[in-house]
Amino acid sequence: MLDNYERKINYLRISVTDRCNLRCRYCMPEEGIENLGHSNILSLEQIARFIRVAAQHGIRKVRLTGGEPLVRKNITKLIQMISQIHEIEDISMTTNGVLFPPMAEALKAAGLTRVNFSLDSLQDDQFNYITRRGHLTDVVTAIEKALQIGLSPVKINMVVMRGINEQEILDFVQLAYDRPLHVRFIEFMPIGELPFFQQQRLMSVNEVKDIIDTSYELIPGQVVRGSGPAKCYNIKNGKGTIGFISPMSHYFCAECNRIRLTADGKLRGCLFSNHEIDLKGAFNSPSSEEKLAELFKQAIFEKPQRHHLSEGWGMDNKRKMYQIGG
Repeated sequence: MLDNYERKINYLRISVTDRCNLRCRYCMPEEGIENLGHSNILSLEQIARFIRVAAQHGIRKVRLTGGEPLVRKNITKLIQMISQIHEIEDISMTTNGVLFPPMAEALKAAGLTRVNFSLDSLQDDQFNYITRRGHLTDVVTAIEKALQIGLSPVKINMVVMRGINEQEILDFVQLAYDRPLHVRFIEFMPIGELPFFQQQRLMSVNEVKDIIDTSYELIPGQVVRGSGPAKCYNIKNGKGTIGFISPMSHYFCAECNRIRLTADGKLRGCLFSNHEIDLKGAFNSPSSEEKLAELFKQAIFEKPQRHHLSEGWGMDNKRKMYQIGG
């Protein structure tokens, strides 16, 4: 499927839940969250059913997100159902890693091919400050487990926040230098817990790269499976790679190949747009497959040319990233 701007849409990101076992300051408030009830979210069977339809119209890659996808009951069963759709070539997941170690082998056996870990600090105190819950050792164990069982590539996503964790940039690079890990530095975006977002906390990827260049030599041109919008580099004499994702300072909308499905059955053409198409009614339609295909095509044709995040998230945008699926 091509959208109206000749972009080939082959990547579906699915939020399987809005719930999370952490409360990262830039993402969620610590208390007072009203989660979607069980009756309001898509069943695993409905998700798999929609993927089968989308696969018939060009979707080849699926990523499961949340909230935290591993808090969704029977997530391994969903991965197994997706793996049986022969058009799907790649099944990945973004997770905070806390629940990953005891589930890792079952996830891989079900068909998970690769994993991204969200990790914003390598220091215990700072990790506890950012996440409010959880333990850094659990995430470190998860990363080691992913490497051990052969998931590839294993990526680490770090949101860089000035005054919070920018002093750890070189520590993350050292991690990718020592291990076959793929670290992605992501610009801070105002789409989560808005009171925590402050313009002065935003660091551009150019600033991050300047810090790295003081201690490491980055070699451009490395392509890493599933690199998406990241601009990737080898580290001279290192085992892993470094990537930069710049939604604020350098738009990558012209190369965007993705569509999104929220846990409550809304299709979104852009993470940063409030336009949604509701799928839930289509699952009960007598011509369900045809209706789902029609709505999928509509979402692609209505995908915006670019986001306007630098102009503000907007008070009319009720959803936060954990409710959309980052």
